[in-house]
Amino acid sequence: MTYEEAKQKLAAAGQEHALQYWGELKEEERQALLAQIDALDFSMIHYVKDRNELQKRGKITPLGAMELPEIEANRERYKEKGLAAIRAGKVAAVLLAGGMGTRLGSDNPKCMYDIGLTHPVFIMQRLIENAMDVVREAGCFFPFYIMTSDKNHDATVRFLKEHDFFGYDPAKVHFFQQDMAPAVDYDGKVYMEEKYRIASSPNGNGGWFVSMAKAGLVKQLREEGVEWLNCFAVDNVLQRIADPVFVGAVLDRQAASGAKVVRKVTPEEKVGAMCLEDGKPSIVEYYDMTPELLCAKDAKGDPAYNFGVILNYLFREADLEKIMNEKLMLHIVEKKIPYLAADGTHVKPEKPNGYKFEQLILDMVHEMDSCLPFEVDREREFAPIKNRTGVDSVESARALCQKNGILL
Repeated sequence: MTYEEAKQKLAAAGQEHALQYWGELKEEERQALLAQIDALDFSMIHYVKDRNELQKRGKITPLGAMELPEIEANRERYKEKGLAAIRAGKVAAVLLAGGMGTRLGSDNPKCMYDIGLTHPVFIMQRLIENAMDVVREAGCFFPFYIMTSDKNHDATVRFLKEHDFFGYDPAKVHFFQQDMAPAVDYDGKVYMEEKYRIASSPNGNGGWFVSMAKAGLVKQLREEGVEWLNCFAVDNVLQRIADPVFVGAVLDRQAASGAKVVRKVTPEEKVGAMCLEDGKPSIVEYYDMTPELLCAKDAKGDPAYNFGVILNYLFREADLEKIMNEKLMLHIVEKKIPYLAADGTHVKPEKPNGYKFEQLILDMVHEMDSCLPFEVDREREFAPIKNRTGVDSVESARALCQKNGILL
């Protein structure tokens, strides 16, 4: 991209100030800024003022899950069906690892965080150890894709190489970078992070498949015959990856997708709940739960929206390709955005000062024709690490790991 092209693109989005320091920049800084302007999508910024144009939620109704008793009764049949698909090369894993460990007090990628007590036990290590359980059972490695971000890619790749991929076959591991989105103030003007860099952040976990396609990996999936992608978040250190029982159950039901769910502790628990939205599978976030939804009961007298997602999904690859070019719902999130002030000082705000733009994987579920909510035992498969202490923290995850016999 040339300077004139960048100027035109920024002018069309009302962001000309991103070039205000051009005269002060070194040549390599200029090239970095031009490359960033070329890569960033500014088209969503107008929604800061045009909120009425954002997609609205449809009618929410309950969706039941395949519950633990039914799963246990069919476990061996589901497992064999899932293992057959894995051995045939039809299943791949996709780890969403674009985040940093900031909330945990770390400047490293979140996957590098050490939860060990007597010896190092990294989050990434725990995930790969879980995947290795299936490798041993299936007798083969499955493709393992890792999504990084602009902020953590080099460190993540270097970390895995330094630790010999924790025993996983390096030939089966593929990296790709998540797209970034601009971060703006309350007037919709992009912040500058440096004189040569626009403030930006990963564009949410809903863009992962498009980012795979941009990296040429969707073509690779087709060539290798991969039909199913198990997509999961980096922070749950107990989750099962390419779980053959889960895969087999989704195949058995001939569903287009599957979602691992846990029975909620309370209706108010801060997890998204499986539901139908205008008759199609969907997920209603905890902050969108109305008093009516919280109080609703099913035929058994249980809360009607009783199953929370844990960000472990199975998608049919062909269906993902169908929706790849469709615009997912856009989420505008108020955040604390570090920026370069007019006097050249760097500011780390203590309270929200603008917006970031995200697309979420939960909205991909709504684009599928069907989804099987698949219940798992939360004490065996749900140990998210979102905070340093308290609920969903390093502390709680350590306790659950130890309860499951994992030596920390």
